[in-house]
Amino acid sequence: MKTLLIPVAAACLVAAATAHAQGGPMTYQPSPYVGADALFWELDPDGRADDRDSTGLRLRAGVAFNDYFALEGHLGTGGSDGGLDLDYLAGGYAKGMLPITPSFTLYGLLGATEVEFDGADSETDVSYGGGASYALMPNLSLDADYMRYLDESNYDFDAVSLGASYHF
Repeated sequence: MKTLLIPVAAACLVAAATAHAQGGPMTYQPSPYVGADALFWELDPDGRADDRDSTGLRLRAGVAFNDYFALEGHLGTGGSDGGLDLDYLAGGYAKGMLPITPSFTLYGLLGATEVEFDGADSETDVSYGGGASYALMPNLSLDADYMRYLDESNYDFDAVSLGASYHF
């Protein structure tokens, strides 16, 4: 599964280069951003009622290439439920954005994530999700999203996150 991360990262870079090369001279300056979120995660074994959930912390960083496309990375950790601790999650994603108003944007994420729980080997899988962002000020936004980080044959690992982002 770890070999999945390299092709996804390469596809994101090709998409970014293609978006940059189209349309003649660039009229939009790439805009970096950072964010922090409360991460409300759930590990749900298929067909069993012993799901695990807890709260952790997720840090995000990315670069918006225009109003419609960004690349974003996530690092998360924390939370414990019945002896199951989330050691870390780390992933990279292509982010498609749809501005609804000047202050409100919907977005979708697609990429790959590596997740490790204590006492278990790390798992890597294709990840996807979606969310919304509301700009309080030109440089500060509130964000909420849902991510399916792992979709394995015998369990799913999902998270809902609420936080804020600072845009440089």
